[in-house]
Amino acid sequence: MSSDDHGLEDEGLADLAGEVLSRESAALAALVGSVESSVITVARQMLGVAGKVVTTGSGTSGIMAERLAHLLSVCGTPAMYLPSMDALHGGMGAITPSDLVVAISKTGQSQELTTLVDRLERRGVHVVAVTESPDSPFASAASSVAALPPTPADADPGDMIAMASTLAVGAWSDAVAVVTMSLRGHTLGDVVDGHPAGGVGRRVPGDHSAPVVRGA
Repeated sequence: MSSDDHGLEDEGLADLAGEVLSRESAALAALVGSVESSVITVARQMLGVAGKVVTTGSGTSGIMAERLAHLLSVCGTPAMYLPSMDALHGGMGAITPSDLVVAISKTGQSQELTTLVDRLERRGVHVVAVTESPDSPFASAASSVAALPPTPADADPGDMIAMASTLAVGAWSDAVAVVTMSLRGHTLGDVVDGHPAGGVGRRVPGDHSAPVVRGA
């Protein structure tokens, strides 16, 4: 397409892109000072679970739940992702009361996710609801809630397209993975050992025995 398609010049498009980046940066900055306690609580729950961590969600939240499961596994916490609809079609049989479920939903209005959480609760499974809507039916059905600050409406276009809210739950997930890794004493050497393929696997052996860097 040409630079003036729909009457927009490159300068205007650059301004639009900059606005998106600014809004998303502000949404991430809002996490600092507001979610640390939930990060620590969930990390300690993961450390204490006898079984595995199972993450779940629908749509974009499901994508972020799958990402969290992968990062937890990389960082030393056994985890798997189970899409909520797959769980409702028999997959929840893979979840036992010794497991911890982390379910993600921005609005808490996903009916299938609420149904899944309710079923899991009735089976004695502890479910953590990660949401911006702690008063939602989804959150009410869960054992505990990790509340994220509401994303400004303009940071998720139309308050419908999950953009900044996705980055926010991803940043929260990153913090959980790193804090859990620190609590376990899982080192970068352990990461290399469990990641033999790709660029990480080609790392020259060295002293990776130190634990993940702690905050000052």
